[in-house]
Amino acid sequence: MTAAAPIAPSPTLGRIMLMVLVPFGSGYFLSYLFRAVNAVVAPDLVDEIGLSASSLGLLTAAYLFAFAAFQLPLGILLDRFGPRRVQTVLLLVAATGAALFGIAESETALIAARAMIGLGFAGGLMASFKAVALWAPPGRMPLLNSWVMAFGGIGIMAASTPADMAVQEFGWRAVFIALACVTAVVALVIWVVVPRRGEASDAPREGLGQQLRALRTIYSDAEFWRVVPIITVMCGSHVAIQTLWAGPWLADVAGLDRDAVALTLTLMAAAFTVGILGSGALADWVRRFGYGPLSVMSVMTVLFLISVAGLILAPEGWTTPLWLLFAMTGQLGILGYPHVAEHFGTALAGRAGTAVNLLVFGTAFSIQYGIGAVLDRWPSDGGYPPEAYATAFGFVLGLAVVTFLWMILKKPKARRQALA
Repeated sequence: MTAAAPIAPSPTLGRIMLMVLVPFGSGYFLSYLFRAVNAVVAPDLVDEIGLSASSLGLLTAAYLFAFAAFQLPLGILLDRFGPRRVQTVLLLVAATGAALFGIAESETALIAARAMIGLGFAGGLMASFKAVALWAPPGRMPLLNSWVMAFGGIGIMAASTPADMAVQEFGWRAVFIALACVTAVVALVIWVVVPRRGEASDAPREGLGQQLRALRTIYSDAEFWRVVPIITVMCGSHVAIQTLWAGPWLADVAGLDRDAVALTLTLMAAAFTVGILGSGALADWVRRFGYGPLSVMSVMTVLFLISVAGLILAPEGWTTPLWLLFAMTGQLGILGYPHVAEHFGTALAGRAGTAVNLLVFGTAFSIQYGIGAVLDRWPSDGGYPPEAYATAFGFVLGLAVVTFLWMILKKPKARRQALA
């Protein structure tokens, strides 16, 4: 009778933090930094390249388009090859795109490079969540996921005042070249430091046909379409506005100078981080009393709607509080992700997440470009009038109200229903 092989001890939380969470979180940090940095460099791009509002919107949204388009293939790749391999390759693509952006001389070249950056960061959050799922101790996954999301909040902070100071000191081209180098270093760290787990040798293989059948199940589900529209509009509009149009609004409507705009964007980034961490803790607490994540999300959605309505009315003296409320609540549609995961069960949870992500970033692309198209209907004299922004934001508010009422008024299905 042979002795049983010893069971390897589970890694400590500190080891997971150092060798998994920090490397993958750094990739997500860069993802959000690149996503938001155009709000700071927009004046330089307009001055040097001569972009219109719609061109600026299309350029910035190209990141979101490529990001969204790669979500479904991303799910297959993560399951087959593991997050370490996939994220390393994708970050090298992002680094190449950032370098090309830094040397681009035309609008077309900038759009192509921006799309390449978006493709490279398509796995920023999903690869991190996959890594957490592979390494998290039992019961600690929500905590580690919230820590990953906090890296994104820090990325928004870096894309505000620090990025603005760097651009003013060294120029936007030098900043993008430097960020390309940093991204390549993070890719190398993930490849070298993160232990192997969930890669091709030990990951379950699933064919494309099986993957597509699972997606058909998800996209034909009534509960999915009850909840996901408000998630996509809420998260998508937050990404579209905070990562680009908040900066021009603060300059054109509030009349702030460049330094004041950067400071406000920094405060918004801090509010984003507080909202992400606080909402996760709140959702965990209210669940003890029988309330699910949709309950917290519904309250936050009301606050989000109030913030957008306030920005449309633009009451004097309320600019900063309204933008902080917008930043704190806009991304809390992510509380719908665990509801969707619980609804479909463990077997489909990962693919359900990428299915939602596809719609979120497709919506973000449409809104980011659409706001620019609306603004272009007014003559520009170095900026746009308040009524132009009010019209554009009014469309966002209308979409959010309709999709929120759809979720509230449409009865949830009893089948596989999670707490709501």
